[in-house]
Amino acid sequence: MNNEQLFDREIIPDSFTTIQEYTHPVTPMEEYHTSIKPEILVVSSFPPRTCGLASYTFDLVSSIEECYENNFNISICALQSDLHEFQYHVPPKFILNVNSKNSFVKTAFAINKDPSIKIIVVQHEFGLFHSKDQSIVSLLSNITKPIVIVFHTVLPKPNMRLLLEVQEIAKCVQQIVVMTNISKSILIDEYFLPENQVSIIEHGTHLITPKSKEQLKTLYHLRNKRVLMTFGLVSSNKGLETTIDSLPDVVKFFPDAVFLIVGKTHPNVVALEGEHYREMLEKKIKLKGLEENVVFVNEFVELSKLLDYLQLADIYLFTSVDPNQAVSGTFAYAVSCGCPIISTPIPHVKEFKDSINVSIVDFRSSSQLTKAIINLLENDELRENISTNNLIKMAPSAWPNIAIKYTKIIEKLVPEAFHFAFKLPPISLSHLIRLTTNYGIIQFSKIATPDLKSGYTLDDNARALLAVCQHYELLGQTHDLSLIRTYLMFIKDCMIRPGLLFNYINYEREFSFQNISENLEDSMGRAVWSLGYLVSIKNHLPNALVKIASDLLDSLNTHLDDVHSTRAMAFIIKGLYYQNNPVLDEKIEMFANRLKQMYIHESDSDWHWYESALTYGNGVLPEAMLCAYARTNDITFKVIAEESLEFLISKTFTSSRLKVISNKGWLDKNRRSNISLGGEQPIDVAYTVMALEKFYHDTGKSEFVTKAKMAFDWFLGNNHLGQVVYNHRTGGCYDGIEAKSINLNQGAESTVAYLLARLAMERLYLNQNWDSIPAELSSTYINEEGNTIERQLIASIDADYND
Repeated sequence: MNNEQLFDREIIPDSFTTIQEYTHPVTPMEEYHTSIKPEILVVSSFPPRTCGLASYTFDLVSSIEECYENNFNISICALQSDLHEFQYHVPPKFILNVNSKNSFVKTAFAINKDPSIKIIVVQHEFGLFHSKDQSIVSLLSNITKPIVIVFHTVLPKPNMRLLLEVQEIAKCVQQIVVMTNISKSILIDEYFLPENQVSIIEHGTHLITPKSKEQLKTLYHLRNKRVLMTFGLVSSNKGLETTIDSLPDVVKFFPDAVFLIVGKTHPNVVALEGEHYREMLEKKIKLKGLEENVVFVNEFVELSKLLDYLQLADIYLFTSVDPNQAVSGTFAYAVSCGCPIISTPIPHVKEFKDSINVSIVDFRSSSQLTKAIINLLENDELRENISTNNLIKMAPSAWPNIAIKYTKIIEKLVPEAFHFAFKLPPISLSHLIRLTTNYGIIQFSKIATPDLKSGYTLDDNARALLAVCQHYELLGQTHDLSLIRTYLMFIKDCMIRPGLLFNYINYEREFSFQNISENLEDSMGRAVWSLGYLVSIKNHLPNALVKIASDLLDSLNTHLDDVHSTRAMAFIIKGLYYQNNPVLDEKIEMFANRLKQMYIHESDSDWHWYESALTYGNGVLPEAMLCAYARTNDITFKVIAEESLEFLISKTFTSSRLKVISNKGWLDKNRRSNISLGGEQPIDVAYTVMALEKFYHDTGKSEFVTKAKMAFDWFLGNNHLGQVVYNHRTGGCYDGIEAKSINLNQGAESTVAYLLARLAMERLYLNQNWDSIPAELSSTYINEEGNTIERQLIASIDADYND
């Protein structure tokens, strides 16, 4: 069976680099080892070879390297044949010639001899080794190190030769990975392999930055077209003629329909039969008069362009004619880009049909395909709902999540060699900027698209002001000044009279009725906190901004005495602390004493907390008490801060990760154990990280750094789902973790919470590695050009307000 019949995916990475957005270059914390780094060897085809396996391997290797710190290596053993030689961007460690039987044994010997290689991951596809499939056994059986083999295809109802071959392979490896439950069941029931040897790791998919469908259509010369799309290496196995046969009836209803076929003919097909199949399709198109309704993109598309095509498509068509195709990368990518899909019933599709919305049609049935296309094109709302649902359902298969699953297997098989530590992502404001209008930051989003109808809140804009002030203080990015001005002026608009701030403003910039029914003390406290921080960095800011913040604080500071909300008092303490004004120390002491009395009232020998339950935003309370101690020198504030933080840590940390208090059920005195799953919010993680940073700053105890990193890793996948909560592609943060899923909406609170936590981790990094600060971070102002632009903007802001 030819390789192209089994795995028809065509993705060519963008010059073999990952896509970057608006990010700041940040050197991650790395632990350097004097000994040889442990190495993972991946045996597979690899770019520039154009096949699905090569693209899959590139994506997997890139994801692992992007997710984890540089305390290990990944190398490639590239598969080649006598017919094809490739010029690799980075030379592979080994090249295995599949046409030479001796090459298998020699490669095994070289692997065994290399002390750095600790584990081998083999990407397996039938047909990849041509007529020498038994040679894969000679490779595996001669390797003396742990092996993981990934079966991209599992054929049902095997004949005796295939059965024995797979069983021989299984004897040589420690773990088998397949991509569907169906494939696992076949291996267990029909190949008689032990269940505990087979793991399921679904096919990876790329995270995307949402783009306008209509703008993309214009960009790719498809404006005002209804786009039906397919992609991949073209071969007769794709069944493209089925769609062409269906088009005449579709075009009767939708003359603007276009069938977009993206991809060159598979190189193996070209070698065997030339362009016979494509020429047959072109003749059929001409015969049916569809020249204006079918567009070939006859090229190897780069990843970014492919994702654009998938986002602009109104419907994705998957018409494979091979019922035994176990998995399809093209199908997975289409779902993850939110495409409504019509597909033939290959096993991969059948497994997902209950969880995602996919219209299934019989193999080679153009009549069924016609009906399915017309049904979807007639219903815009249905397509939009399908798109949203598919994005949500495919989230676990994002490449960072796949990387986590592979590394867990590797750690389990070779625990003495590998300890994967998450890498700090570059600091990015891209989604914050996406959410921000010229008035303020929008409250909610639908996935990563701002939901303008949700309007604005003082809460979110105060937090955003705090985050961007910290970002500006740390990195000195000129663009931050515009954001600071936007959020500050929003807070100013929220003050309806001296000392009173409303929280909710709709998109039409009108106060909403929620302001009447809700307690506004927490919102006021957040405003004091953010304004206080702004004033604390006044030497770096335009005078006009500092003047506005100071005036707002003067108005608020005289109306704070009646605030009794627990967290509002903590926020206010922090805001007063940052103002660094001895005149305000009396107020700090007053609020800290209130928290102290609450602590005395509620605490006992087993409960060291300010309230009868651990609820939300808990980290801010011990941090505020430590701030109060710093300003008043009242030792009881310090004792309470330390006791309460230790108690919070005992209830929210396991030996390996943070377990956030669930908003599905607060942890009260009577229950005493944190067992509720789901309802974990990014803001709680951020407050925990920030508190730990403050305690490290004031005490110098390294255990607080360790805990802070463990807490921050919640965003990167160290949580009960083992999935990322931060989307490195959009720069946004998902709104929370439920018991079995991620809330993929990337609203203001979660995105700003992540940013606050990430900035805290950067400050911890700088404090711990002061002698090795990257040059671009060692000064607030990066270069003379930046100085000039910044001075001009500061002058412009000051001039605006003076006028």
